[in-house]
Amino acid sequence: MRKIREILRLRFAAGLSARRIARSIDVARSTVSEVLQRASDGGLGWPLPLDLDDAQLEARLYPSSAASMTPCLPDFAHVHRELARAGVTRDLLWREYKAQHPEGLGYTAFCVRYRHWRQAADPVMRFEHRAGEKLFVDYAGHTVPIIDRHTGEVHAAQIFVAVLGCSNFTFAEATASQALPDWLGSHVRALRFFGGVPQAIVPDNLRSAVSRAHRYEPELNPAYAEFAEHYGVTILPARVRRPRDKAKVEGAVLIVERWILACLRNRQFFSLDELNAAIRELLNALNTRPFKKLAGSRQSRFIELDRPALAPLPPRAYEFATWKCAKVHPDYHIQVDHAYYSVPYTLIAQQVDVRITAQMLEIFKDRQLIATHPRATRRGARRTVDAHRPVKHRAVIDLTLQRLLDRAAAIGPATAAVLTEQFNRKAHPEEALRSAQGILRLEKDFSAAALEAACIKALALKSYSYRLLRNLLTTTSSPDESEQTRQLSLVHDNVRGSDYFH
Repeated sequence: MRKIREILRLRFAAGLSARRIARSIDVARSTVSEVLQRASDGGLGWPLPLDLDDAQLEARLYPSSAASMTPCLPDFAHVHRELARAGVTRDLLWREYKAQHPEGLGYTAFCVRYRHWRQAADPVMRFEHRAGEKLFVDYAGHTVPIIDRHTGEVHAAQIFVAVLGCSNFTFAEATASQALPDWLGSHVRALRFFGGVPQAIVPDNLRSAVSRAHRYEPELNPAYAEFAEHYGVTILPARVRRPRDKAKVEGAVLIVERWILACLRNRQFFSLDELNAAIRELLNALNTRPFKKLAGSRQSRFIELDRPALAPLPPRAYEFATWKCAKVHPDYHIQVDHAYYSVPYTLIAQQVDVRITAQMLEIFKDRQLIATHPRATRRGARRTVDAHRPVKHRAVIDLTLQRLLDRAAAIGPATAAVLTEQFNRKAHPEEALRSAQGILRLEKDFSAAALEAACIKALALKSYSYRLLRNLLTTTSSPDESEQTRQLSLVHDNVRGSDYFH
């Protein structure tokens, strides 16, 4: 239309010929002649009326074409919602539109007009997110102070935020830190809040998520990778210094800070539970608040789009676990956090992998689960499964009670008496084996005579632990010194005696 206006100006204002006009604006002379003829038929001259816009000028020059160029336009808001559904494409929606309006837009015009509509719509619509496709997670930059009721100490609570890309349905909660247990715990609670699992989770590159950042192959924290495997979800860390990769959660964090944290700025909280109760109340109001430029709310769009597309949660929620290696002791137990857990006796002296959670302890050998125990809460407690014991476990090398007693008797009667007391005081014979082995080992560290003397003292003190015997051995001046010579003398100037009271 700009060139049409220029043709009319050069013809009527400058008086140029069709040949010179065509040469001036680089069009065919036939085009210039056609435009001038149509202007004459439409009663147009120069200057054109000021209120004549391009659409009206086109209608005057091309009345039949203008009528055909005003088809029924698609409902682009509906198009945008449908594109969020899995498997829905622009081509499919265009073909459905053409089936209802055969005279409607062509595919290219359909896509161009939809792009213009998106650019003019609300900014949150700039990125297309499939329903149930991505969950964006991050921590807010602001923290909330938690006051200890007893000491008055203030601790900064971290605010975890998770948002679904399609519906903008948001989850937020306060945690004590950004450490791995809190990070994964927030993920578990977020998925429970959404009631399903997305196809992918997009975190930032914090240490709890990514052990080593890389543009193409970031290395996930092992526990985070285990979490992803448990839920069958893909982890797609945002690229370093690429905020647009997680623009969705950046916007959600900003909204949480404005609509939740700002509302709580004048309140005092004395526990995380109290703070999270206040956050949940405001979070519900945020998710049900109507959009300004779109129909519905975060919650309604979540119910309509995201929730049907989420995968179901597994039967058991992920529980944060730590891993360690342990060696199976001769009594077919391993030691974890000062407690003992049995494994099949055939693994004695071998290395096993241990997965430790708050409630359970799982033991693996070559990635195969070989034992499961409830987590012991008492120091020194033992968890023993009968099936792990050998049929003739008393024949295990140097672990039979009788052999231990025979070795002790060879050292001296006091040593044998100490071991007998050890065996009599334990609920299970296996519990005494470790202490008995340690006591007999003292013979090699010191001498048989020194161990016998220490056992005489232990019997007098009625205490039979390995630790006491070792302390007695390290503090005794001479191994051959008899107990009678070490008796405490009561003759002293400060001792008044019984005659003082007569």
